[in-house]
Amino acid sequence: MNIRTAKMEFRLLDTGKNSAAINMAIDEAIMLSGIPTLRFYDWEPPAVTIGYFQGIEQEVNLEAAENNGVDIVRRLTGGGAVFHDKELTYSIIIPENENIVSRNILESYGQICCFVVEGLRKLGLRAEFKPINDIIVNNKKISGNAQTRRGGMILQHGTVLLDVDVRKMFSLLKVPDEKLKDKMIAAAEERVTSVNKELSTTSRGELGTTTTFKTVKSSLISSFELGTTKEGALTETEKKKANDLSKDKYASKGWNFMR
Repeated sequence: MNIRTAKMEFRLLDTGKNSAAINMAIDEAIMLSGIPTLRFYDWEPPAVTIGYFQGIEQEVNLEAAENNGVDIVRRLTGGGAVFHDKELTYSIIIPENENIVSRNILESYGQICCFVVEGLRKLGLRAEFKPINDIIVNNKKISGNAQTRRGGMILQHGTVLLDVDVRKMFSLLKVPDEKLKDKMIAAAEERVTSVNKELSTTSRGELGTTTTFKTVKSSLISSFELGTTKEGALTETEKKKANDLSKDKYASKGWNFMR
């Protein structure tokens, strides 16, 4: 994918492990601040996020989530329900008017995902971008991505699976027909992969078969092509806004059950 010639400095953040509500609140707080940012984060406890246009009761087994201590939250972005556990999650916030990526959303997915693809290739994986918004390795999905544009800002966030437990995922996400659940699990196990699964089948022995959040993050940063990065921190205004959003919006039934 061709990247625009314009470049800018991005603030680099690693906000660590947070609840689902806080993770989504931080993304929105950064978007509202307008500061170009590349952020990496993790989930504690594990979580299910649903797309903006989905209904939580139609997509998530609420009893199973509660019994397993799994958070549930609605994203600002569209797309389907996602189980977040052993993974790296990134978000990137870019001003629309800076000519960094295309105004065409479908084009911009490829432009942003290309740095994730290159980072995975540096780990020894044969990663490829698959439109509209997936990244695959050996024809299996390893990363899903979602985007929204508001107030002149672009927010894209996505996952890179370090490990994957398909059966646990299907215990939390509802399926259209329970009688077909086993077949759907088997199909998903053939369709979805992870960094550690793929590395265990390669000859890249120097990496070992267990790759950490830190290793994948470093590889993605070294492959970032949209500009330069400089380590930073959330501003006090962003911290306050994220705290308010996490309580008043992302942890509320009004937001999560609004459809």
